[in-house]
Amino acid sequence: MSAAREIYADHAGTTRPAPEVVEAMRPFLGERFGNPSSVHRRGEAAREALDHARAQVASLIGGSPEEIVFTASGSEANNLALKGLLAASATETRRRLVVSAIEHPSVLETARHLEARGVPVTVLPVDREGVVAVEIAERALGDDVALVSLMLVNNETGALQPVAEIAALAHATGARVHCDAVQAVGKRTVDVGALEVDLLSLAGHKFHGPLGAGALYVRRRTRLLPQVHGGHQERSRRAGTENLAAVVGLGAAAARAATRLDAHRANDGSALGDRLLEGLLARVPGTRLNGSRDRRLRAIVNLCFTGVDGEAMLHELDLEGVTVSTGSACSAASPGPSHVLLAMGLSPEDAHASVRFSLGEDNTPADIDRILEITPPIAARLRALAGVTSGLRTSA
Repeated sequence: MSAAREIYADHAGTTRPAPEVVEAMRPFLGERFGNPSSVHRRGEAAREALDHARAQVASLIGGSPEEIVFTASGSEANNLALKGLLAASATETRRRLVVSAIEHPSVLETARHLEARGVPVTVLPVDREGVVAVEIAERALGDDVALVSLMLVNNETGALQPVAEIAALAHATGARVHCDAVQAVGKRTVDVGALEVDLLSLAGHKFHGPLGAGALYVRRRTRLLPQVHGGHQERSRRAGTENLAAVVGLGAAAARAATRLDAHRANDGSALGDRLLEGLLARVPGTRLNGSRDRRLRAIVNLCFTGVDGEAMLHELDLEGVTVSTGSACSAASPGPSHVLLAMGLSPEDAHASVRFSLGEDNTPADIDRILEITPPIAARLRALAGVTSGLRTSA
């Protein structure tokens, strides 16, 4: 008897490297090795490969190659954006940082680090759908703000943030704007010009590129001080020999994503996400969506299963061959409830009872059928063990 197909529903955590990405990387792990900073022929060939990848990434987001700084991750790109810009541009009268309460830990922890060193930090609240209200952001702005950092798509709920609207307001006060677009790039059209941002972070492994390769877009004439010192790589904005194979893979993933988006053939899981959402709401009493039905990346379905321990649900689904998450992969080791869900007004109990399904191009309708088949009895069993057996209604 053959083993059941693994159903991978954690695409917001990471994605499978595409075959063409792996093939693009392979020569640079072997015979095409080289240091892009070297001036001999092998080094020049490595430099050409690096420059080609830089152009591919720039093209995907509507930037120019010289505006792309390669990093080892989206988290590093976020750190470089916040620390680097404030170190270069903050003054005695303009030094405040504005972030939202639902940012990725790499932004929020960096903000706390800066605050401990004297940088004033304002944290914007979100509504019950996990969205920052434009008018609240406008009231928080002022001529003392140096930088606003706002993500485009929330990694836990998929909530879409009004980045362009808030960026326009921030620029009117003289502030710079950073966008963590790690969860958006490669999955939807992202254009730095339309967003009007000065800095934008991305990571290849979120759109079928390799782990360990990210980038920071830095708009021309945006001052940024390096946070890694010791060399002149990346136009002196990030020292260290570039991970050539990973960067080539990032470029290949960017080119692949651009082609799929341009042809309107991207299977990002939205239709399957809608079917999964409606099916679980109808079949599992006491279940509700965390966030908006409309203003979100619909491939991300974050559900609260009232009375169920989310970690227990994750492990039960895993035993059935279904891979899901209870929140951000970068904070999975934290024992506390999701800061994103708490910011949206959920109780700690409901935050602990939440599970994130995130779908992608590898998923099929049969996968959704299987999830809809096995999830209701798992939820019922876990509720029975917890003594939760009454007062639950379906949401559809």
